[in-house]
Amino acid sequence: MIVRDARIETQRVKQVAAIILAAGQSRRFGSSPQDSKVLALLAGRPLVLHVAQVALASRARPVLVVMGHASQKIEAALAGLDVHFVYNPAPAEGLSRSLKIGLEALGDEAEGALVLLADMPYVSAGLIDKLLDAFDTAPAGTQAIVPVHAGHRGNPVLLGKDIFGAVKEIEGDRGARALLDTLDHGIIELPIDDPAIGIDIDTPDMPPRAAKYEEPSNS
Repeated sequence: MIVRDARIETQRVKQVAAIILAAGQSRRFGSSPQDSKVLALLAGRPLVLHVAQVALASRARPVLVVMGHASQKIEAALAGLDVHFVYNPAPAEGLSRSLKIGLEALGDEAEGALVLLADMPYVSAGLIDKLLDAFDTAPAGTQAIVPVHAGHRGNPVLLGKDIFGAVKEIEGDRGARALLDTLDHGIIELPIDDPAIGIDIDTPDMPPRAAKYEEPSNS
């Protein structure tokens, strides 16, 4: 007879949403107020499409896209994908505004939110799932999982529900990293052997240069 230890419990998978921030004005990129750099093509696809497809290939659900400028074009670029669109009516207020709107759009069942930047097209689904796995096994009181490569923190970051309120208080063109860098507890730094967590597209000449970076597999 096999005796099972009642103290052994199956690891619970936490529900984590993905929030793609795609509402920026793209001033450094030189886009017009009606356009957005997240529509710039890389390997024949808009940057935001790269990020959305990767998010959907991960186990993060639901996937939200926060838009501001060029919202109709972004919706067209993501047509047919299982994503939820959220509109930021004041993108000029900075990244924090989009992040707040994304968090407020989540249902109460979300235990965490993975924050993805629409100008970081090389983040893989496998990398995202490593962050989710780390969150599933994290001890009570964990407020965020932050990827680290070569000693430097990067993106995306995974925010636990307990820190949502504090993140919503951030103002200006700052994301959750502005808050996380001030905390000395509740943050798990996850080593990631992938420079993708630090590669974003900021200027028009970057897509062809960045294309030299070999995209990691999703495994």
